[in-house]
Amino acid sequence: MADRKVRFAAIGFNHGHIYGQIALLLRSGAELVSCYAPEPELVAEFHKQYPQVPLARSISEILDDPSIDLVTSAGIPCERAPLGLDVMRHGKDFFVDKPGFTTLEQLERVRCVQAEQKRIYSVFYGERLENPSSVKAAELVNSGAIGDVVQTIGLGPHRAAPSSRPPWFFKRQQYGGILCDIGSHQFDQFLFYLGCEGAQVISAQVANYRYPQHPELEDFGDVVLRSNRGCGYLRVDWYSPDGLNTWGDGRLTILGTEGYIEIRKNCDLAGRSGGHHLFLINQKGTHYFDCQHVDLPFGPALLRDVVNRTEAAMPQAHCFLASELALRAQASAVRLGNLKQMF
Repeated sequence: MADRKVRFAAIGFNHGHIYGQIALLLRSGAELVSCYAPEPELVAEFHKQYPQVPLARSISEILDDPSIDLVTSAGIPCERAPLGLDVMRHGKDFFVDKPGFTTLEQLERVRCVQAEQKRIYSVFYGERLENPSSVKAAELVNSGAIGDVVQTIGLGPHRAAPSSRPPWFFKRQQYGGILCDIGSHQFDQFLFYLGCEGAQVISAQVANYRYPQHPELEDFGDVVLRSNRGCGYLRVDWYSPDGLNTWGDGRLTILGTEGYIEIRKNCDLAGRSGGHHLFLINQKGTHYFDCQHVDLPFGPALLRDVVNRTEAAMPQAHCFLASELALRAQASAVRLGNLKQMF
């Protein structure tokens, strides 16, 4: 835990991830003291879960409160970086759902203000930071269980459920594109497990194959990456079938010179219940790890960073680079299927 209680506010509830972000902070010892969203229906839903949290009259009321250390948000993706700029300029740290940016221009503005203000701008790459099997994989990699890591293969299938989605989900300028959005997790994992501080996007493509009625929705994307430490491949899509008992069969393979790790994040098709399954195959044999009870260090580390002005939870350079790679891949991607041309 941090040396003192961190006070935080929540602004923007447009994505349900806000509830996971708040739960992480509360579990780690922070105090939720205020909330704001412009949509009455989202505020009403929020207050069903947190009836005791005061509703601010405006964003400014939160930003001008010197007792608030940190703001967390899961607003409409294109509005997250502008909010983060205001948060940092008011002397507060920012913990935002992915994607933290929808354009390279947003990223560069945030980089400049973050350097000036010396505040934390933390993007919540939850597939690694809040996934027990991902945490266990890092422990195994660091122990040398698979030798030197030379490749990651990240698969991020999701269920679309279009009838339940808000209008911004289908507007490219608002959600940022599939590689920028759900692909951001895979860029983060590639950099983290290979331990690299730079990388190139070798090829990228996005498509709309299934939803021609939504011509700005990208329902498929993949990318090939290269760094001085190794290579990476990622594929994301909105094709998870209704017959699957979870929202997506997310997987990560980490290939090393002495073995490999496969993470089955949400389900095991072989029949084990629940999620957080990890398989290690190396020179000593084949091993299975049930990771459901692995401790999650990110939240407490983030609060300590807020108090101590450190970067233990996630280096700021890593946070920005993962987003930059996603945005560069998105900007350069070949567009296939039913997609509209870029505006």
